[in-house]
Amino acid sequence: MLAELKKTESKGNRVIVTVVGPDCVGIIAGVAQVLASNGINILDISQTILQEFLVMVMVADMSGSPVDLSTLKERLAAKGLELGVRIDAQHEDVFKFMHRI
Repeated sequence: MLAELKKTESKGNRVIVTVVGPDCVGIIAGVAQVLASNGINILDISQTILQEFLVMVMVADMSGSPVDLSTLKERLAAKGLELGVRIDAQHEDVFKFMHRI
């Protein structure tokens, strides 16, 4: 019962992180470092290379993070500039709403 309650609570704090850009060494490590240093746990990750482009989507749990989504977005965008890719984060509910049929 406690595990189910914890699962429900953390689901409301999930974010979708997307990364798109030219593939190069260190992108996954760089994004993971930003998330880990902000107390954010990666729950799932999917990535593929389309010719020379990396496309990655992560589901992450912000429930243990001291930062808000706005701050996280700024930090990920800065890391994206450093790596030469575009990194964005959206609350799971916003992502679902935008992609509903």
